[in-house]
Amino acid sequence: MPVRLFRCTPTKLTTFEDCPRRYRFTYLDRPTPQRGGAFAHTSVGAAVHTALARWWDQPLERRTPERAAQLVTEAWGAWPTPASGGFRDAEQSQAQRLRAEAGVAAYAARLDPRAEPVGVERTVGTPTAALAFSGRVDRIDRRPRPEGDGDEPVVVDYKLGRRVPDDDDARSSLALGLYALATGRTLRTRCRRVELHHVPSGTVAAAEHTSTSLERVVRRAESIASDAVRAEAALAAGADPDEAFPTAPSALCAWCDFRPSCPTGQRTAPAAEPWAALDPA
Repeated sequence: MPVRLFRCTPTKLTTFEDCPRRYRFTYLDRPTPQRGGAFAHTSVGAAVHTALARWWDQPLERRTPERAAQLVTEAWGAWPTPASGGFRDAEQSQAQRLRAEAGVAAYAARLDPRAEPVGVERTVGTPTAALAFSGRVDRIDRRPRPEGDGDEPVVVDYKLGRRVPDDDDARSSLALGLYALATGRTLRTRCRRVELHHVPSGTVAAAEHTSTSLERVVRRAESIASDAVRAEAALAAGADPDEAFPTAPSALCAWCDFRPSCPTGQRTAPAAEPWAALDPA
């Protein structure tokens, strides 16, 4: 009998890779176990991603740094109170908003507003021997090929953390590799270049994939999926849920949104303050 393909996104795969227990809480347990509150750095990231996506929806004459900053302000309205966005107080929320506005405006100033992307928040997907993969790419640019024989798509992913990513991060990213594969197949063309755009610093980390490196990405993804399928099968056969999906204690436990439902995570690391990952404004 044909084997059912494992439906997945990059987040689903990396969730299992990081912690099988968190995977179970997220994708299998119903009702979903209790989660903690919002984290401020996640809220900032959501606002910046929303602003950069909406910037490309503007008429050409409005694709300005000033409008980019305004779009951050508009996206900030998603949280009715500072606490609902994970911020300590209104003062911290305002300071982070101003910092995000400045960073996005500076980033937009380096963009060519006339260079229409192939896609913004574009969903791409592809099957492999074991996966039915799909994911949403922050931006897909079209650039001239180095060989000079036409254009090809480039996968762009926005980053906002304290740490500035480097080319090794772009090369080793499971998500970017899968996005490149899926983008090429969705658009029926070659897609090899992937980029991490660190919005606060304006730096770009890049990698050029090959057929061989994309095959390695697929093997890694299928290996994770195989482990997840085995765990789900064990659970369906009556295995103890905590044994089928063990925790993977690490420093990430301090930030896990399922901390309230995971005694192991609570013992592993003290809870991080919701705003602890923010850069000082």
